[in-house]
Amino acid sequence: MPQFAANLTMLFNEYPFMERFGKAAKSGFQAVEFLFPYAYSAHEIRQQLDQNNLRLVLHNFPPGDWDTGERGIACLPDRVEDFKAGVTKAIEYATTLGVNQLNCLAGKAPEGIDPELLRKTFIANLKYAAAALKNANIKLLIEPINSFDIPGFYLTKTDQALDILNEVGSDNLYIQYDIYHAQRMEGELSKTLERNISKIAHIQLADNPGRNEPGTGEINYAYLFKLIDKIGYAGWIGCEYKPSNQTESGLGWINTLN
Repeated sequence: MPQFAANLTMLFNEYPFMERFGKAAKSGFQAVEFLFPYAYSAHEIRQQLDQNNLRLVLHNFPPGDWDTGERGIACLPDRVEDFKAGVTKAIEYATTLGVNQLNCLAGKAPEGIDPELLRKTFIANLKYAAAALKNANIKLLIEPINSFDIPGFYLTKTDQALDILNEVGSDNLYIQYDIYHAQRMEGELSKTLERNISKIAHIQLADNPGRNEPGTGEINYAYLFKLIDKIGYAGWIGCEYKPSNQTESGLGWINTLN
């Protein structure tokens, strides 16, 4: 049976952030993830994890200026030093929080910049980050994100991510496979998972359309959960969806679809 981690950026978001850990634990989750920890001290978050007997399985590198629309800076040629500083900061948090994998958001491709320069920048930054994280015993992940939700996002499809993995050439770089994003961009969910499971270190979910709970849309999650078990995926599945109503009232899918 799959192991589900509550994404605290999206689930239980009717509560203040620090209260969400307790709500997740009371709802039966043994693990959590979230986008970013950097608005809080690592000690504060560690305390919540320990008090609620939770494991943190994922967070992201600093994304740049989120409030002004940046969604990662890894592909931006003029932000390389900021990216490297972010790698250091992410490792510091991950070490304190016991996280063994970090996601690197590629960012949005600026208009008027040579696509080859963007690719070279992204590749060089990933080589740097993969080596730094390997020294800290942390996996590096990259995530294709659909261009409907984030227009202009640089990394949008699984094949593109696989090509980048090959060019970087690190044994410490993997794919974060978000089923919702993949459904919107390419479909072929089961075959893609089967072919590439050895290169997928983390899976996330939401249904489509709407990005709500599994069972509310077109994706056959009962089938996918059985497939994920069958092909030997042993990691966590992050629940990164928008609750249709209050989070607790929408968690029945965990039992009905398993």
